[in-house]
Amino acid sequence: MENVSRDLVVPDGANPLLRLSLEQLRRRTSMKWRTYPDDVLPLWVAEMDVPLAEPVAEAITDAVALGDTGYPAGTAYADALGEFARKRWGWDGLSVERTAIVPDVMLGIVEMLKLTSKPGDPVIVNCPVYPPFYQFVGNLDRPVVEAPLGPGLRIDFAVLEDVFQRSAQGANRPVYLLCSPHNPTGTVHTAAELTRVARLAREHGVRVVVDEIHAPIVAASASFVPFLSVPGAENGLSLMSASKAWNLAGLKAALAIAGPEAADDLARIPEEVSHGPSHLGIIAHTAALRDGGDWLDALLSGLDDNRRLLAALLAEHLPAIGYTPAQGTFLAWLDCRKLGLDRDPAEAFLQRGRVALNSGRAFGTGGEGFVRLNVAASPAVITEAVRRMASAVV
Repeated sequence: MENVSRDLVVPDGANPLLRLSLEQLRRRTSMKWRTYPDDVLPLWVAEMDVPLAEPVAEAITDAVALGDTGYPAGTAYADALGEFARKRWGWDGLSVERTAIVPDVMLGIVEMLKLTSKPGDPVIVNCPVYPPFYQFVGNLDRPVVEAPLGPGLRIDFAVLEDVFQRSAQGANRPVYLLCSPHNPTGTVHTAAELTRVARLAREHGVRVVVDEIHAPIVAASASFVPFLSVPGAENGLSLMSASKAWNLAGLKAALAIAGPEAADDLARIPEEVSHGPSHLGIIAHTAALRDGGDWLDALLSGLDDNRRLLAALLAEHLPAIGYTPAQGTFLAWLDCRKLGLDRDPAEAFLQRGRVALNSGRAFGTGGEGFVRLNVAASPAVITEAVRRMASAVV
């Protein structure tokens, strides 16, 4: 697979992160804006402070005007994702016949784990990692086994191979639940790293299920590589969605994608799972992938600017915080261990600074003393958030 570089030419004023005022955002009724009082700046949950992309809004409006609000059907979503993958990632290996619509990425992961493992089988994760990995896997009666990230917040292959070997003993059918790009660190795995993952997994009889929900959101300096595109990943299963890149979490829809050797596994997914996605969600996600490229490019440019802004603000006001701008996602992983706070830093920033961030504790081993900050906000909001955070540690 040939990586496709992104040479962006974004018109002035196109940045969707500059389009909405704080007053407009506070009229929203979603989780981000209703969990905390109005005096709190919410930079926690993965919702973006953007208007809908125009093609998405038009598709939803047209469907509502037609009363097209029935049950989902067809392959339009998979067709659109396949074309997006060819254009963005140079990957033409997404076969529509090896896809299935699922309600969302996490519920899709649950279904993939049911297909590839049994209760009691270990599920391996690279911590610190997205907290629902622990919650959903635990509720499925699969024990979570941690393989902590190594230096540079990248996969530690010595640790991973050791965990693979131990997890595959006896009658276990272990699964490696890979997050790519990684949440919360924003690490974008390279083709070489993913190829090594696939090789180790085959050697030790470990199946790979990969969460690629943040795939479209990469910095200009990075290239996303679909796991199923690398050698040895033919028996892998992937979950993708337009929800993060176009802010569509409330319009439920995702795709499960099987490698050639996993087609029979995916074919066993219960038929009723396909009833879970929203038909309007599929319409919205399809429009985003098919016609939302210009909007996405403007967003990516804005996120690059915000990462640089956050780094400069922290260097000026909170130099004790460790921060390396991420290559992927719209999340920032901040090391607050040198601040000398006598409590969880997220709690201190909330109580003293009135800024809501995610506590690193929820992300598993390696998260203590960290916070996750959502940079998908206006530069003015990010600037005010850092000012407030600085006031919390004086």
